Amino acid sequence: MALDGLVLHRILHKLQTLTPAKVNKIQQISNDEILINLRSERTNHKLMISCHSAYNRIHITNRDYQTMESPNNFVMVLRKYIDRSIVKSIEQAGLDRVICFTIEVKDDLGDYKEYKLYIELMGKYANMILVNEENKIIDALKRIPAFENNARTIHPGAMYTPVRPHEGKIDPFVATTFDRDQSLVKQFHGFSPLLSDEVLYRTNAGESFVDIMKEIANANTLYVHEKGKDTYYHLIELKHLDAPFHVYPIMDAMDELYYQKEEKVRIKQQSGDIERLVKQELKKNVRKLDKLEKTIKAAEELDTYRMYGDLLYAYPENYEKHLQQIQLPSFEDETLIDIPLDAKISVKQNAKKYYQKYNKSKTALVEVAKQIDKTQTMIRYFENLEVQLQDIRVQDALEIKEELANLGFTKQIHYKIRKKKKQAKPNFLTLHIDGTYIYVGKNNIQNDYITFEQARRDDTWFHVKDMHGSHVVVSGNDLSESIIRTAAMLAAYYSQAKQSSSVPVNYCLVRQLKRPNKAAMGFVTLTNYKTIYIDPEKEAIEEILATYEV
Repeated sequence: MALDGLVLHRILHKLQTLTPAKVNKIQQISNDEILINLRSERTNHKLMISCHSAYNRIHITNRDYQTMESPNNFVMVLRKYIDRSIVKSIEQAGLDRVICFTIEVKDDLGDYKEYKLYIELMGKYANMILVNEENKIIDALKRIPAFENNARTIHPGAMYTPVRPHEGKIDPFVATTFDRDQSLVKQFHGFSPLLSDEVLYRTNAGESFVDIMKEIANANTLYVHEKGKDTYYHLIELKHLDAPFHVYPIMDAMDELYYQKEEKVRIKQQSGDIERLVKQELKKNVRKLDKLEKTIKAAEELDTYRMYGDLLYAYPENYEKHLQQIQLPSFEDETLIDIPLDAKISVKQNAKKYYQKYNKSKTALVEVAKQIDKTQTMIRYFENLEVQLQDIRVQDALEIKEELANLGFTKQIHYKIRKKKKQAKPNFLTLHIDGTYIYVGKNNIQNDYITFEQARRDDTWFHVKDMHGSHVVVSGNDLSESIIRTAAMLAAYYSQAKQSSSVPVNYCLVRQLKRPNKAAMGFVTLTNYKTIYIDPEKEAIEEILATYEV
């Protein structure tokens, strides 16, 4: 599902109608995505530019994206040089996937300066490069020093070298025929293998090459075909696929086609550090628990140490010195007990030594028991995070990062705590079904909020039984069987049991919940609850979200 030069040609035809346009704001969505807010003829437009290796593209979007709080250096450079500037023109290099924005900005002295922003949508080499009037590179999204590529250096201060056009290729809009013995991709500018297959299929069926190109030249929509698990699109119907299709306006289609795919990439970028940290902490705490349990087992011998000390003190010291072992009768049944001794000291001194061991072990036992409890709590906490990371959105991942940062894991997740205006509420999932609101927490911050701040005492609370999972709150307590089953399915799906069947889900009134003192975020105890058994079905959940999510 790649963007070719001809589809880009029609996208730019739409964008060119917006010029001149004022650059109002420049934001970063992910490592590879930048959002430029343009204003043209009293209307605001959000321009999405992605230089992702697989999903590189450019189009207008109507979506609200979660932007990065700390943009990278290139975005800061763009803000410095072209924020509040005017985009005078948007041009394509022939039919290649290279775009040039010519930008004019007034400096502090009132003089006008011109910059060019090149957007090269060349697959894994996709890049954005800002160039000054002398054709020198100011900066690039992806820098390429000379030692990596002698032919084309992309680095501040280097001269900008355009992408080499494919020599010998023909403009398909002026061609009247083609050589059937040679690949169309090699013959024409802007052609992709997908379009090449379609043109060959149509011309074999008797259609004219010129007519096909006229249809492409005037296209304002995209044909989106679904075949198996794959998606294909182009400016004309892809008849050779023999697959069902939908037709959308170009910008809407681009927005919809790539959003979910790149959302997964954004989530991975935000959650990758978290996943590594969770795995490391789980492994570390499981090992720690094993050591602590062995320590407990060893410390349980403290009663033996006390008995040895008592026996050595109870019997007269009429033994020869420098013994390595002694046998004394038990207080209970006079069974002889072997007591190891330190031959360097007296029997009474050995008794004192055993009492010291006893007291030390007793103290250790109390401390180790505390450590075991703390370690088990951390294991449960990170197991819970492991479940939460399975179904998250970008905002969910950011909230988990904030939670971990507040626990002291800032270095591991590369997160810097900043003073900022507190968000009114976390970005939890909200559904509205037949007048009833259902709230689903996707992380500990959200779980805590919907249970202890959003919910009223007479609302109904759902949670998978004896496993990690989301808190689900339903407004009200007089619930229909359908609402109860829907809420239970959500609780089961967003839990450790999402792959299971007949999952037990507990539910009760919010007033029956209690958070123990010093309990971890999201942890509650409940009383007077009921249990329902439900099968978490992915298709049913997707339909519920598509229909009822607010």
